[in-house]
Amino acid sequence: MLTKSHIKLITSLSQKKFRQQEQLFVVEGIKGIREFLNSNFKLYLLFSTEGIFEAETILISEKELQKISSLKSPNTAVAVFIIPKKKMIEPNGLIIGLDDVRDPGNLGTIIRLCDWFGVKTIVCSNATVDCYNSKVVQATMGSLSRVDILYTDLKSYIKNYNHEVFGTFMDGENIYSQVLPGQGIIVMGNEANGISEDIEKLVTKRLSIPRFGNLKATESLNVATATSIVLSEFKRN
Repeated sequence: MLTKSHIKLITSLSQKKFRQQEQLFVVEGIKGIREFLNSNFKLYLLFSTEGIFEAETILISEKELQKISSLKSPNTAVAVFIIPKKKMIEPNGLIIGLDDVRDPGNLGTIIRLCDWFGVKTIVCSNATVDCYNSKVVQATMGSLSRVDILYTDLKSYIKNYNHEVFGTFMDGENIYSQVLPGQGIIVMGNEANGISEDIEKLVTKRLSIPRFGNLKATESLNVATATSIVLSEFKRN
């Protein structure tokens, strides 16, 4: 049975402060929920209009689902999972560093890209959007369950990092003509301002994605689109 306390809890988790307070986050939709059920994440509550999950489920009506869903067209089920405790992340292989990426859709897409290209770690500045934001979770399509994400002082993290630091800039070296390693941190910047000055000073290898259009009028690429190109080139090499 869906109770008033359930509704209050789930709707409160749309705000970061309550996610941090309760150490819980929401996942919606059959596919996303199944991805998390098959991961190391621990289930807290599961509501569904159908008895389709092996986990303990509270069956609810479509009308009740509307009350707890953040989607315009709710997809069968809403689950609440426990936010895992922070763990030590080994700085092996390629790492994506996010310098104040604010858009939930961009972060969700970047997490999904890292899952696709086999990048296991994302290090985020503290001002980067919360990865447990419902829009981020939705955009990852379950990939959040397979990528480790660390929020920290990005500047300090990079200063203590012992391998090459890559960043994308308009005046960087053409990424398509580089021999790229299998280890390093690739910094992607804020949607409006790019990589901040403090982080830029720590970049050891400046890369650019060249424009091929005749007019070359486009100022920049969306950060998630740029990430897909950069990761594709690193993996191709």
